[in-house]
Amino acid sequence: MSFLALIPARADSKGVPGKNLRTLAGKPLIAWSIQHAKASRKVDRVLVSTDGPHIAEEARKWGADAPFLRPAKIAGDTSSTELAMIHAVESLAATGYRPEFVILLQPTSPLRHAGAIDEAIQLLEEKNADSLVSAREIHPFLWKKPDDAAAQYDFRNRPMRQSIPDDERLYEENGSIYITRTDILLRDRCRLGGKIVVFSMSATESIDIDTLDDFSLAEAVLRSGVRL
Repeated sequence: MSFLALIPARADSKGVPGKNLRTLAGKPLIAWSIQHAKASRKVDRVLVSTDGPHIAEEARKWGADAPFLRPAKIAGDTSSTELAMIHAVESLAATGYRPEFVILLQPTSPLRHAGAIDEAIQLLEEKNADSLVSAREIHPFLWKKPDDAAAQYDFRNRPMRQSIPDDERLYEENGSIYITRTDILLRDRCRLGGKIVVFSMSATESIDIDTLDDFSLAEAVLRSGVRL
């Protein structure tokens, strides 16, 4: 099977201007995802989809392909990532390359552990799945109606993590890795479809870079030498 790793990186970032090129532990943020993809044994091409020439240039420095710029009409604040994925697949198809699967790696998730992408691909293959989403396991104690509090669990019999049955465990998408069969992406215009499996990742790996505080947290983790 063939796998395209696609890293979407818009030039206009609202939360942190220039976020994708901002330095994180000595490298531009986007470089972390490029290096993760290039370290994979199963990814046959790494492509950055961007509307910014300066981002495309930096991506090439780190070994990614950036053969075209994303059109402005699909690079705005309200443009979906799926539009960027479809644009990339269709643009590459015109050159004779069409992967069986697209791996979406968001550059705002720089803390994937070594080998995570290949492990995700292996899970996809073992389960004969059509798509995959990465997530972290969560154990929330949820409430609603603050003025007339209503618990969404039995607080008189508070569950312990180790006693939760496997089929009742909850997982929250972390945005780090998505894998989608290309045919399904083009048909449904969605990054997930068909048989979907969840690839579990740690809370540390699930840090998502959206604010300056997130940069500081990720920097501290990376510089600490903690094994992801």
